[in-house]
Amino acid sequence: MGPEIHADADVLARQAAQRLAELSGEAIRSSGCFTLVLSGGSTPNRLYERLADAEFSRKLDWGSIHIFWCDERCVPPDHPDSNYGMAFKSFIDRVPLPPRNVHRIRGEIKPRVAATAYEKKLRTFFFPGHADLPGVPGFDLILLGMGEDGHTASLFPKAVALHEQKRWVVAHHVKELESWRVTLTPRVINAAHDVFFLVTGPEKAGCLKEVLQGPYRPDELPAQAICPASGRLKWMIDAEAAHLL
Repeated sequence: MGPEIHADADVLARQAAQRLAELSGEAIRSSGCFTLVLSGGSTPNRLYERLADAEFSRKLDWGSIHIFWCDERCVPPDHPDSNYGMAFKSFIDRVPLPPRNVHRIRGEIKPRVAATAYEKKLRTFFFPGHADLPGVPGFDLILLGMGEDGHTASLFPKAVALHEQKRWVVAHHVKELESWRVTLTPRVINAAHDVFFLVTGPEKAGCLKEVLQGPYRPDELPAQAICPASGRLKWMIDAEAAHLL
């Protein structure tokens, strides 16, 4: 299935919010809970703002929705670069989401400690009483963006984490940015029921063409490493990002 191309970023955000609302309803009717994984970036942020609008906020059963993150910058939660902080301001603080349903990565502590703690949190949530089981979590929906270099989550080109087969969450230093990140591994992302890539802007067009139509080079284009084993992958892009396809 090819990418969904939308007129602009605002239309894309509304369509993504509509599909998210539908998926949440399906999951809650089926299992009593909807597990949503957020990412950082300006494109997902438009979606988050829509979720807080009355049009969508009243459609969502917030008490049955659990929020997680695919990655985090290693900064305090009130830092301007915090992915948690962005989502909190955009919608978490504006909707009736129980605090116990918000599962953030603790970016303010040592990176490797934060990664270990987050994996433990996920294991306890998905396999209560059996946290040592060898499986992986099956998130209902993971939202991803893509950088101009093809990175997604905090999986950057040539990152060792791209080949991680055991751990669910890893910490690594991004040399180009001189910063530490904590990120879910492809093994976990690819176990999700649904994964949405949200990509907007002309500056992404060249990389997007390579990711979608070029040869498979996940070490250079990490977004290509995302290919759910049995779930659904949806690319939602705006016309500007799609102009080279």
